[in-house]
Amino acid sequence: MRHTKNLLGIGMVGILLLLVIYNPYTGTYLSSLKNNEIYVSAKYDELYEEIEQAAEKYYIPPQNAKIDSVWKATPGYNGMEVDVKSSFKIMKKDKQFDKRKLVFVQITPDVHLEDLPPSPIFRGHPDKPMVSFLINVAWGNEYLPDMLETLEKNNVQATFFLEGRWVKKNPDLTKLIVDNGHELGNHSYSHPNMELLGNAETKTEIVKTNEIIEAITEKKVTWFSPPRGSYREETIQIAHSLNQRTVMWTVDTIDWNNPSPEELKQRVLSKVHPGAMILMHPTDASSKALGDLIIELKTKNLRIGTVSRLLDEERIVKLQNNKHKRLKNEQ
Repeated sequence: MRHTKNLLGIGMVGILLLLVIYNPYTGTYLSSLKNNEIYVSAKYDELYEEIEQAAEKYYIPPQNAKIDSVWKATPGYNGMEVDVKSSFKIMKKDKQFDKRKLVFVQITPDVHLEDLPPSPIFRGHPDKPMVSFLINVAWGNEYLPDMLETLEKNNVQATFFLEGRWVKKNPDLTKLIVDNGHELGNHSYSHPNMELLGNAETKTEIVKTNEIIEAITEKKVTWFSPPRGSYREETIQIAHSLNQRTVMWTVDTIDWNNPSPEELKQRVLSKVHPGAMILMHPTDASSKALGDLIIELKTKNLRIGTVSRLLDEERIVKLQNNKHKRLKNEQ
């Protein structure tokens, strides 16, 4: 009897399965699922292809660092490309292309500034919409606090090239410059004409300044700027052997010659361009012109940063609502 009931149960299950399988409504449902899957797959393929096409459109190759015949050592500049897989991952939920959701990554060049032989640097990369203030300090304490205040008010960081003797006499002002977020550079120890110095004297001037800056601020210096811009080829090589690159300038304010603030401002604005390094000193003219100069430079869509920021390879991008990654150089 029990065996008979089991057979009847199995038979009923079989009949129900046959009804489900051959039910026209079941067939229609499975067919719709299959068609929908094909439709979604086609949409994804179309979306992926559209992202790939955008990737070709927006691709910008990186530029290697090089020794320019005029500007000497010139840093490289990152390229940019679309991360197709990441962009697709973001857009596939809506199954439609949206250029605002493209994910960009930066591509580092093959040749970097540190790969170049010893050579002075007169400017950053000409495609980088950024400039830098180089403020050489060996005197002018009375104007320095005002300049620091103006820089802080405008959220601008500069690179201060300090004479070693000045640092020794003004440790508190030196620390204040660092505390305000600025970068320090080496401007020799005693402000000599380095074109006339022997190799041993040149090394002493640089090393003494490095040591006193590090002792007071605990900051290592990577940039060297010779007084008056005077140097020999050996000067560049000695600085390089001490892991320092020699920085010159692109635009000179000539603020030591007591121009009016307006004259100084026009001198800079008539010559400035992307990548420019603007030479200043803590003078009355620079102190008075600095605020307006910062505003004018920003109006020209130029960012203002330290020498290190100007000379790094990071591409400045202005696209909004995109994810940008800075690729680190592999050492």
